[in-house]
Amino acid sequence: MKNRLIHQSSEFDCGPTTLINALRFLYEREEIPPMLLKGIWIYGNDAFNDCGEMGKQGTSKAAIRFFANWFNDLGQNCRFPIRAEYVHRSEADISPASRTVQCLRKGGVALMRCWSEGIGHYVLLTTLEKDGYIGLFDPYDEPDEEVPKAEGLRIIHGQDYRMNRSAPMELLNRRDKSNYAMGDDEKRVNLLIWRKHCCRADKE
Repeated sequence: MKNRLIHQSSEFDCGPTTLINALRFLYEREEIPPMLLKGIWIYGNDAFNDCGEMGKQGTSKAAIRFFANWFNDLGQNCRFPIRAEYVHRSEADISPASRTVQCLRKGGVALMRCWSEGIGHYVLLTTLEKDGYIGLFDPYDEPDEEVPKAEGLRIIHGQDYRMNRSAPMELLNRRDKSNYAMGDDEKRVNLLIWRKHCCRADKE
């Protein structure tokens, strides 16, 4: 049985919440091992803010890279069907030929760092739509009228298992601090995650 995607519990846990949502999207509830959930909550929210408070700067790029390696180790050594790839800078660009869009075409998902009201934020890309839009789940729960405004953004209702927003590729790929844009190369990070049978590595 699949689970609905969830919203974050604090102002800071969009990273681990989005990783949990990746598992909820890709796997049946009965398939998800407790150790995987435990690890996400332990190792996420690792960044310190200016006051030295751990977790109040969210989840670092280093942690996202760690999760890519950890998921791959889990897939190789524990027979859990998962494969991940960390892409950053220009590798994280979103276009019809990009690695991120190829991942979505194979049934995978992508944790994407973007901007939201000038603050770094993680959302989950889940669905490649026919009109060049990408369906995504934003874990920050708020009324429709308070959703950050962005050109071309659609608010989606009634699809709790896969998305609550839909955005054009051009918006996600912008190199400024527009809402839902990835921003400049230094900030661009995507974590691509597949069920293992969707991945090229199975044939290698």
